[in-house]
Amino acid sequence: MPKIEIYTTLTCPFCHAAKQLLTDKGAVFSEFSLSQNPNLREQMIARAQGGRTVPQIFIDDTHIGGCDELYALDAKGGLDPLLNG
Repeated sequence: MPKIEIYTTLTCPFCHAAKQLLTDKGAVFSEFSLSQNPNLREQMIARAQGGRTVPQIFIDDTHIGGCDELYALDAKGGLDPLLNG
């Protein structure tokens, strides 16, 4: 099973949508809430190569991007192979 990490904030609708897609696919992920721990923002920006918006999603340490990128990856059939190892 891949290591999935997602940086979020509590009020972000895109974060909720990304988490819902992952949940619907049965993926287990670690969530890093910037609302609860703002100090993680700098870590997220560094890992996302400057990405400042949430969500920022990583699968096995590969930066996927945000919600739009996650849904686009799924639409072209690229998400399931990553989730299934």
